[in-house]
Amino acid sequence: MTMTLAAERPYDAIDLSTFSFWSRKSAERELDFAVLRAERPVSWHPQAESTLPQPPMPGFWAVVRHADIVEVSRRNDVFVSGQGVMFDVFPQDIMEQAQSFLVMDPPRHTRIRKLVSAAFTPKEVGRLKDQIDANAKQIVEGLIEAGDGADFVSECAAKLPVRTLGDMLGIPDEERDNVANAAEALLSAADPEFLAGRPRAQVMGEARQYLHRIAFEMAEERRRAPQDDLMTSLVQAEIDGERLTSGDIASFFVLLSVAGTDTTRQTTSHTLRALTEFPDQRAWLQADFDGRIMTAVEEFVRWATPVHTFARTAVADFELGGQPIAAGEKVVMFYPSGNRDGEVFADPDRFDLSRDPNPHVGFGGGGAHYCLGNQVAKTQLRAIFRELLTQVPKIQASEPEHLTSNFVHAVRAMPCHF
Repeated sequence: MTMTLAAERPYDAIDLSTFSFWSRKSAERELDFAVLRAERPVSWHPQAESTLPQPPMPGFWAVVRHADIVEVSRRNDVFVSGQGVMFDVFPQDIMEQAQSFLVMDPPRHTRIRKLVSAAFTPKEVGRLKDQIDANAKQIVEGLIEAGDGADFVSECAAKLPVRTLGDMLGIPDEERDNVANAAEALLSAADPEFLAGRPRAQVMGEARQYLHRIAFEMAEERRRAPQDDLMTSLVQAEIDGERLTSGDIASFFVLLSVAGTDTTRQTTSHTLRALTEFPDQRAWLQADFDGRIMTAVEEFVRWATPVHTFARTAVADFELGGQPIAAGEKVVMFYPSGNRDGEVFADPDRFDLSRDPNPHVGFGGGGAHYCLGNQVAKTQLRAIFRELLTQVPKIQASEPEHLTSNFVHAVRAMPCHF
């Protein structure tokens, strides 16, 4: 392999690093991704813009093809997570406090993930189903009470994940909205409109500290009085005589609060908009909901792609998609591009609920960091759309208002009509 020094390497003509790129509509961004997939599937870009002070870095490699995203995801021996998984660079202790095993590599990642994964088995998810179904019914009833023109995001999409998270972990009722608000602050703090003049570091620090405090209090309470919930499972989990520390539990609580509320919320919002824009697909699903929803949910996630990007750092020289990458260089996977790759998906710009197979990368490209909660998310999506298409079968979504973010594909607000 022939390496070019990062300092001498020209940046790509299509710049994926700017806030202006991420403020564009998805279809506009896809035009650029399509060019890169066809001509420069692994391309070099400037350090991403940030609302936080950042150490100077030469740039990053953008990975936009489905096959390359899968390869990076599965080669955790070459592309590691322990040096950060986001565009922004945070101190190591701050990363681990907020992102838990997302920013760990084996063997520590393996140990922590194994300890918490018991709570996400099909059997455990099955135990949640009845409560998720009941919550979904109540939430859609509340949306109807809110009336025509209500904001679908706040009145519906955001509510089921919060209730599910609260039920799973045993979060006290009076703290659930505060937990959701803190999680939203961590996700939205890169958006200047959300910050409204507040320092980003302060907003994120306060949210992280609050979530840690609640987690410590809950963990201590479960040690004194165990309950039938995930927090009790976490304090009691043991492998080879080793248990999670309170710090481990608090970090995982932050990660689960963010990931557990955002993915389903965003997918629900984007899917309702898609069902509005593709009425034939709504009719197809309604014609046999129970027989078709399992396949449809995969397309919900592909279409929404709730997470835009995750980063890795190369720890060895490697050739990816014909491009030499040097040890120490940052590699960023662009999931929306991977999920529109015409080499993998026929007619990728069509919302096709019958698409099968559907090897989307909406939950990651496989490997050690594949989304642990994907089955919980799918269970919620099936439940909420069963209720929506039963109680308000003609519901429509107006044009959504998006958050500006290079990390999450977030809908800030979206009026609905029924």
